[in-house]
Amino acid sequence: MIDVLIAEAVSGPFVDALSARFNVVRQPNLWEDQAALLKATETARTLIVRNKTDVSAELLRAGKHLIGVGRAGVGLDNIDLQCANELGVVVTCTPDQNSISVAELVIGLMISLARKIPAATQDTSAGHWNRQQFTGTELYGKTFGIIGAGKIGFLAAMRARALGMHILAYDPFVSEDNVLVREGQAELVDLDVLLSRADVVSCHVPGSPKTDGLINKERFAHMKPTAFFINTARGQVVNEPDLIAALKAGKIAGAALDVRVAEPPKSSELDKMPNVILTPHIAAFTHEAQGRVTRVVCEDIGRLLDGQPARNVATRFSVPQKKT
Repeated sequence: MIDVLIAEAVSGPFVDALSARFNVVRQPNLWEDQAALLKATETARTLIVRNKTDVSAELLRAGKHLIGVGRAGVGLDNIDLQCANELGVVVTCTPDQNSISVAELVIGLMISLARKIPAATQDTSAGHWNRQQFTGTELYGKTFGIIGAGKIGFLAAMRARALGMHILAYDPFVSEDNVLVREGQAELVDLDVLLSRADVVSCHVPGSPKTDGLINKERFAHMKPTAFFINTARGQVVNEPDLIAALKAGKIAGAALDVRVAEPPKSSELDKMPNVILTPHIAAFTHEAQGRVTRVVCEDIGRLLDGQPARNVATRFSVPQKKT
């Protein structure tokens, strides 16, 4: 019997500590082979994943002894929570542990877009010295719009405020009395209003059928031609062909994408645009954030295996309801 099956690249001292107490099987590329994943899950008591493993109803039902799934991260769009609830499998996540790192990358991308840092670096490294060509935009006094006023959006907004920016927020699930909105001194507005007023738009909504294609041709049409768009949430939130069209037509000034519809993505026109910054889903990938994420997910998996309730749960229950 496997106590802990790790199907993606999750490692470090906290995994080592878990391995000292339980039978831990580490197969960082297992997520790529669905048949092998199904087979291995049949004898696993718990499963640790990131965002690549498709924890489908089929996989959950295959895990006859499965009592818990630990998601090393915050997004849960790759896990069938409804089925987990039906089967009594506890799903844990790490809701706060990478928020600061993601927020810091948002600010880094915003400054890089405004000051044309990647393009200037590439041009200067090629032996040029084109100062006038890389005249940038000052962020002080500009408007920062966050789509999704959760923890990451709030942390990014607080850092944008430190740069002297005004904050707009759109989130249909919060009110003006929401503590994050009030503490962030954000003006809560409709999405189209945010898009029309913001100089920088940053996306922080989860991936779901309701948010798929949320930012599309119609949305880009509302934005200023001098505005920048940043997405560190989920790739499917943005219609990429519409983004490319908006950039080519000068509807927006630039974009930074840390997430894509398909990861890794196929080559596209985005790759060669000087006003586009592309990073490989690294927002949460700092040593500090990954240390916290790994610690929390390993602690919760260890608690489940010890017969104790998990602390960071995404299901309706914190102890397994499943009989094995």
